[in-house]
Amino acid sequence: MTPVSGTSSPGATSEVVALDEEAGEVRRFWNRLGLPGLIDVHTHFMPERVLHKVWAYFDAQGPLTGGLEWPISYRQQEAERAAVLRKFGVRAFTSMLYPHKPGMARWLNGWAADFAHRNPDCLHTATLYPEPGVETYVREAVEAGARVFKAHVQVGSYDPADELLQRAWGVLAEAGAPVVIHCGSGPAPGKHTGPGPIARVLARHPKLRLIVAHLGMPEYEDFLGIAEQYAEVRLDTTMAFTDFTEGFMPFPRPALPRLAGLGDRILLGSDFPNIPYPYVHQLHALERLGLGPQWLRSVCHDNAATLFGL
Repeated sequence: MTPVSGTSSPGATSEVVALDEEAGEVRRFWNRLGLPGLIDVHTHFMPERVLHKVWAYFDAQGPLTGGLEWPISYRQQEAERAAVLRKFGVRAFTSMLYPHKPGMARWLNGWAADFAHRNPDCLHTATLYPEPGVETYVREAVEAGARVFKAHVQVGSYDPADELLQRAWGVLAEAGAPVVIHCGSGPAPGKHTGPGPIARVLARHPKLRLIVAHLGMPEYEDFLGIAEQYAEVRLDTTMAFTDFTEGFMPFPRPALPRLAGLGDRILLGSDFPNIPYPYVHQLHALERLGLGPQWLRSVCHDNAATLFGL
């Protein structure tokens, strides 16, 4: 489904109706749980020309997508995408953005600060890259009000334990700023993905508030172990347990008790808008795990509300 609004063609009308129906389904989900809405820590907003390049990469089934067919379900303009999240009842979301080369991060951080100013329900997001000056612009972003950072080891193709990043990690650990980090080897491995490099970072910065994206897919159990070892490590649910992901990188069901045991450190993430299925499917995928309403309440809202003081 690719919802569209703002047009009057018959096809667009049917897509608006489909979006309204999905929004009703999402709202019924969180209403059943007695929640005031959802908090999604893994949504993507970035400069339009950058996002369009990301979409083109998915369309071309680039190597980092694992060669999978990956239709983008919410390919609207920026304001429309934010409106969709609000229609779903997402109280707070992020603008996950990331550089793939030196010289991009500071510029992206400037854009993200402006986006957060224009969208107060967006948690002010920033990013970083191993390059000279990274400590300076990370500190500047924290002082400017950044509340969450994004690191993408797979796309950036860098070692998170790179010496250039050590002082920046220290700044973030001291500030208590969470970092959503894609460091697992899914959907395709990178040169520095997997649990080893990030374990080296945590050995030096044990208080760093890392949120491991995608539950660390496909090294789920390794990253559960890291979260069990470090009290400030969390994991987000992005794309986990969906039919799409279970088809090629299934979560090991014997590990579900460990996931339940970390119920206060699992956060809802979706990858919106870059998902090949409706948003509500992520919620249904979590619900069908059978871990109970309290676990769902914590994951879909309360854990993030506590972490970000919402």
